Amino acid sequence: MRLGVLDVGSNTVHLLVVDAHPGARPLPAHSHKAELRLAQLLDGDGAIGADGVEKLVGVVKGALQAAEDKGVEDLLPFATSAVREASNADDVLARVQAETGVELQVLTGAEEARLTFLAARRWFGWSAGKLLVLDIGGGSLEVGYGIDEEPDAAVSLPLGAGRLTAGWLPGDPPSADDIRALRRHVRAEIARTVGEFSRFGAPDHVVATSKTFKQLARIAGAARSADGLYVQRELKRNSLETWVPRLAAMSTAQRSALPGVSEGRANQLVAGALVAEAAMDLFEVESVEVCPWALREGVILRRLDHMGSA
Repeated sequence: MRLGVLDVGSNTVHLLVVDAHPGARPLPAHSHKAELRLAQLLDGDGAIGADGVEKLVGVVKGALQAAEDKGVEDLLPFATSAVREASNADDVLARVQAETGVELQVLTGAEEARLTFLAARRWFGWSAGKLLVLDIGGGSLEVGYGIDEEPDAAVSLPLGAGRLTAGWLPGDPPSADDIRALRRHVRAEIARTVGEFSRFGAPDHVVATSKTFKQLARIAGAARSADGLYVQRELKRNSLETWVPRLAAMSTAQRSALPGVSEGRANQLVAGALVAEAAMDLFEVESVEVCPWALREGVILRRLDHMGSA
């Protein structure tokens, strides 16, 4: 059957259409995305403003039309941290449903981490052993660890690249003082959670997902996305540590000229790099392998599992 996953994230609203059935690898058929940056549209009270809600409704309508055009039989709509943590989340969800008919399922941070972990486990298989999975989104950082398909530990921290950029790095390029303050904040937040994972022992394989890690790996020399899904891509901590001060000294325009860095994400790359560097350092990770599957694929896989057991 043809499934559609509608992901209302902190940076983008992304419809992924796949051809899938239980026991088979989901085959991407179509991708439709719109930059919305909900994480940066919150007002002083933490609410998504009227303009942001209006844009969200319009983008969801566009995604629905694309799903219909592509023959989607079953749509799986969900929202992550930007909607989850908005002070007017219930009103936003009700407005979207009233105007589009779409009932967004709001995932908890732990659910995000578990579903992303599931996607990474399926991608790398059982031979990867104990997995540590890191995912930097626009609104949050998810960390999962385990040897099975359900992680032994899963946490979500408010350390998304978009959220941190909006709240901590107003300059272009950001000031050294702001960079230092954000670095301290990020490391303190991550350090509180390390103990939850270290008691399980060292992982056999460390995996990173998300646009942020893909872009950091690319500028550090990893293969281009055009080279295909199955090319191994790694990001080494020593390379990242070299790049962090260089990225911090660049303007958004200069960062957007780097290989693999999209114009829409260039302003968030410094914050994302600080989170990636802190996570790799505090979890004592020398290298991560970039996984092409993440949360959306995890949602699809969970749906297929339920279909297969029905």
